[in-house]
Amino acid sequence: MLTGATTAAMLIALMLDAAFGWPNALYARIGHPVTWLGALIDAGDRRLNRADISYGSRRLAGIVLAGAVIALTVGLAFAISHLLPDNRAGVILTGILAWPLVAARSLHDHVAAVARPLAVGDLAGARRAVSMIVGRNPDLLDGPGIARAAAESLAENTSDGIVAPLIWGMLLGLPGIAAYKAINTMDSMIGHRTPRHEAFGWAAARIDDVANLVPARLTGLLFALASPRPAAVLRIMLRDAHAHRSPNAGWPESAFAGALGIRLSGPRTYAGRVAEEPWLNGEAPDPQPRDLARGLALYRRAMVMLAAVMAFIILLGG
Repeated sequence: MLTGATTAAMLIALMLDAAFGWPNALYARIGHPVTWLGALIDAGDRRLNRADISYGSRRLAGIVLAGAVIALTVGLAFAISHLLPDNRAGVILTGILAWPLVAARSLHDHVAAVARPLAVGDLAGARRAVSMIVGRNPDLLDGPGIARAAAESLAENTSDGIVAPLIWGMLLGLPGIAAYKAINTMDSMIGHRTPRHEAFGWAAARIDDVANLVPARLTGLLFALASPRPAAVLRIMLRDAHAHRSPNAGWPESAFAGALGIRLSGPRTYAGRVAEEPWLNGEAPDPQPRDLARGLALYRRAMVMLAAVMAFIILLGG
């Protein structure tokens, strides 16, 4: 249940991440919760996703893995949360524990790393940077293609990496944000329509779709409200969001495209295969290097607005 205490803890997590990210010294010493989850999921993938079993058995094995990873993550987070004091110190400690499960700083830094070389015409540097955040072949991308790929990643991951984990944390505390991170990490690792993972990753992908249903739409609303013309952006989002291949990604991406006056999605190449995706805000021009900087500014305004909404909820909850 959403309370002032859970919201305060998540706001602390957001502020810590915005200020510090996840420091390299901490990563070198203890790693990161996502890498811990990734190791667990990878071990399950290698052990259970066997080529010598039927399609149905592989799907069942994927369901078992998804259930086991979520149950283990929630159980551990629940046990930790019950060890924390039921006072302000407990709220602060919950925020500190939730801090690495929010990716506001790293998302901004990764996209800024694309924007900087792109702005000075360094396509090789921009391609290297964009290869860190998208799955398509960067060697096939020109300047507008690089900007488009980075803008789409920024829009979608604002929902997946920030808004969604915070919402689940506000609703269910530390177990909620931990469960969401487990779900989203599984989807990113095995929730793909490839010969190896189409059956095994089916459950991970479907659970992730459900977990992001509301956050994706709220992220689109945030982008609209943070733009100079909210009503027009909302119209574009409501018109184009359903055209996206994902049931969720189209909402933040179409709002982002409308807010910046650019087109996103469209045809792209994965593993040598051209995917003929429809355009979002298709009547607008392709993004240019300056649009990526404008997109980062829009992202920052949306994050400030999100923090303000959380602070208002805290005030209402006492």
